[in-house]
Amino acid sequence: MSEKLERKPLLKTIGEKGKTLEAEMSFFDHIDVLRKHLIRAVIVIGCLTGVAFYFNEFILDTIIFGPKKPSFWTYRMLCELVAHFPSMGEGLCITQINGKIINTEMAGQFNLQLSVCVMAGIIVGFPYLLWEIWRFVKPALLENERKSASGFVFFASALFIVGILFGYFIVCPLSVNFLTGYTVSKEIENTFTVDSYLSSVATLTLGTGIIFELPIVIFILSKLGFMTPKLMRSSRRYAAVIILIIAAIVTPTPDIMTMMIVATPLFLLYELSIYVSAYIERGKKKAETEFYAK
Repeated sequence: MSEKLERKPLLKTIGEKGKTLEAEMSFFDHIDVLRKHLIRAVIVIGCLTGVAFYFNEFILDTIIFGPKKPSFWTYRMLCELVAHFPSMGEGLCITQINGKIINTEMAGQFNLQLSVCVMAGIIVGFPYLLWEIWRFVKPALLENERKSASGFVFFASALFIVGILFGYFIVCPLSVNFLTGYTVSKEIENTFTVDSYLSSVATLTLGTGIIFELPIVIFILSKLGFMTPKLMRSSRRYAAVIILIIAAIVTPTPDIMTMMIVATPLFLLYELSIYVSAYIERGKKKAETEFYAK
């Protein structure tokens, strides 16, 4: 009798250990699947980086150094705007970009080309990366969750691309024009390293693209129950302050007009995020009503 009492705990312990090992294997299986998805994404981004190397002259001269040229689309549009509305002031028409870009390192231009091509590969391959992440997450979702999140890749990619375009054509040229022409003394000549220029352009452009993902972040947080439309509406004043601070950091220009140009889309994104959170909340309440009505 005593041997049976001693064996039961032992068998129970072995069984529990087996379940633990099974769970651990399941966890590592999931990690292995995620690894395969990420490897495919890296391969695609690598191929796109190779394509960028083929078009590197166009990417560097036309895209990267575009905001440094007075013929850039944004500057031309501003001049046309002044021509139609002279009351806005001739200072808004930008016809000259000050400052000189130099290379101070032996491998500086090679590193520039490599960095630009990798960055181009990541930007163009971002939708595919999101699609691979979606393929990994999708099997773990319920049927109704899959339907509600079916447009995740499309909307996240669209918001990222719109953010990239807004950052490149609005935020970046306004900041480049201000920073290259800003001086504290006539004795100081503005000469910038190519690394500094690329870092500024990449930060302003990619940073805006990431900021435009706010509705997607709110969608996920609302699904997890961490965010509600009531909380977001009550936090509008705090959000307004944070948005203005972000706009001031992203566009280091002293004039209010430039800062508001950047801040306005962020305010619209916040309002869109409230709508997204409210949509998720209505869906949850409807699901609960249907569940209890059965």
